[in-house]
Amino acid sequence: MHWIALRWQPEPDALEEASSLRASTSEVPAVQALGTEALGWWALQFTPHVAWLDEALLLEVSACERLWGGRLGLMRELERLNPVAARLQRAQGASSLVALARLRLYARGERPGIDLPAGLPLDTLSAARPHLDVLARLGCRSWGDVAGLPRGGVVRRFGAPLREALDVAWGGAPERHVWLDLPAVFEQKLELPALAENAAALMWSANRLLAALQVWLRARQRGALAVELQWTLDLRRLNGVDLPPREQIVVRTAEPTQDMAHLRRLLQERLALTKLGAPASWLRLRSVETAPWAGASTSFLPEDNRKGDRLHELVERLGARLGAQQVVVPVAQADHRPEHMQRWQPAQQQAVPARAAAKAATQAMAGASPLYPPWLLREPLPLDVHEGHPHYQGRLSRLLGPQRLEAGWWTEGQPAVRDYFIAESPGAGLVWIFRERATAWLTNEAPRWFLQGLYG
Repeated sequence: MHWIALRWQPEPDALEEASSLRASTSEVPAVQALGTEALGWWALQFTPHVAWLDEALLLEVSACERLWGGRLGLMRELERLNPVAARLQRAQGASSLVALARLRLYARGERPGIDLPAGLPLDTLSAARPHLDVLARLGCRSWGDVAGLPRGGVVRRFGAPLREALDVAWGGAPERHVWLDLPAVFEQKLELPALAENAAALMWSANRLLAALQVWLRARQRGALAVELQWTLDLRRLNGVDLPPREQIVVRTAEPTQDMAHLRRLLQERLALTKLGAPASWLRLRSVETAPWAGASTSFLPEDNRKGDRLHELVERLGARLGAQQVVVPVAQADHRPEHMQRWQPAQQQAVPARAAAKAATQAMAGASPLYPPWLLREPLPLDVHEGHPHYQGRLSRLLGPQRLEAGWWTEGQPAVRDYFIAESPGAGLVWIFRERATAWLTNEAPRWFLQGLYG
């Protein structure tokens, strides 16, 4: 077996930087960005055998180190993929206790001797620490000194754990650890360092939970579709009004995402519109809905690599800022009448992403005629007619048409009997207009003209 012991030691200048960040901005500090649980999830990408032992994270890598290019390649990957901006201390050993002991020596600037494990200092063995004074009076300074004592006497005087630890160190007893496992649902709670009285204070602490969520999503190869941020109120009653024990918000995305920057912006927009009922003392983040993560594909085409947010991210952010009912997308409908070919509904209620919905509606309109304009009016606009010519920001010149349409006989009311034309307006450019034919057939009135769409 081969073990690797890891411990994160923040640099002094990093601690000062974290303090200044905490005082000046709501961004997550570099140090202590993840909890111990999330660090364990991060280590599961290297080996399924991960466990916490005292202050160190232990990885048993004998069965998988070749997949990383050997032990040296694995150590380099651990350093390269370090999830926090803190110095990663590493040590190796044939057993977990030896690896942990060497890590403790490295932390205080010492180097272990060649004789392992017998030459290791006794204070690097956790099971011996309660008995260091007595063992020193017996002349024991190293693991080998204690291992040379009579077995029965060590057990009677110092207890079985010390003797068992020595057996594990020499390979005479199996290792017993509680291996870390990924939960099926992400849920983490965090006690706030101080009562949060506004959205900015909540968001600062939520950044740590978002960092842990990203580690969990990557480990499970999932993308977040909906997450819930919940906070516990510190008061039960305020100004004579009973308060709920907790408040929460839920944000949703149209596509699975592992991008915490996007989720952070959505939470910030929602929290900016949320008034806390009372100061909050605890924070909890929970994954409500996830989907398998297919990964992101890269294109070499310049138009596919434009900077900025994608369409669905912009729609979601505007929905969080303005309200879900204020951001709508077109939904294609099975109807030949242009004003009924699409309807508008809130983008976040769509079962498919807003981008796909808009594309489907455009394709449905273009399927009937490639000359249909990209923008249709919800209600046709009546046009003024002078000397038999329709006017819209000037006299319209008909360029193409007519395209005849007779539909709507299956609905109540007057069916649509129209002639459509593409026309040019002096002020608006190309427009899509139609003339009602029913009025000309049934009465002596002049036919009415309407504006149906714009070509932009």
